[in-house]
Amino acid sequence: METVCVPATKGRPREFDVDLALAAALRVFWKRGYEGASMAELTAEMGLTKPSLYGAFGNKEALFKKALDLYEHEKMAYMRTALDAETSRGVAERLLMGALEMQQSTCDPKGCLGVISTVACSQEAESIREDVIARQAGSKKALIDRFERAKAEGDLPEAIDPTALARYLTAVMQGLAVQAGAGTGCPDLRAIVDTTLAVWPGR
Repeated sequence: METVCVPATKGRPREFDVDLALAAALRVFWKRGYEGASMAELTAEMGLTKPSLYGAFGNKEALFKKALDLYEHEKMAYMRTALDAETSRGVAERLLMGALEMQQSTCDPKGCLGVISTVACSQEAESIREDVIARQAGSKKALIDRFERAKAEGDLPEAIDPTALARYLTAVMQGLAVQAGAGTGCPDLRAIVDTTLAVWPGR
């Protein structure tokens, strides 16, 4: 747990917990998106003044990227282990159940930070959109590679295109996040997961 001292307006420097402040910023960005998150809300949730925020994290864009790092490390950790499943269906199950569990959380906002930040960004925030897309590219490539291996091993039918299958699964996961953000309940989200696994082309 890292503690940072930043100058107070008067008197001694004020200390704050960087991890807790960054977690608070992540919740705001996750709920509002990059552009929807105002500096007023960020500073209020983080318990910081603007000078303290800038001193510790840099500008809003730098803060968002640090929050995105945290989101990927903590909230999306299930994606790093899903590819280790023995079958393509196992990969899909781990990814879908991980996504479902995240949307069922009572501690975090609903929806997907990546989806929010790529869809809702204006031209002024294009660099944020490009950064998010670049981060997602590596995960998509790894998923395609895993399905290509599954096909080579006979785990997927010859007619299945690994790239299209990876995009399909990604679309379902993003759809779960969008529907959760729109208020769809857990039983209906679970039905989507169960249906996707029931029609999965692999073993």
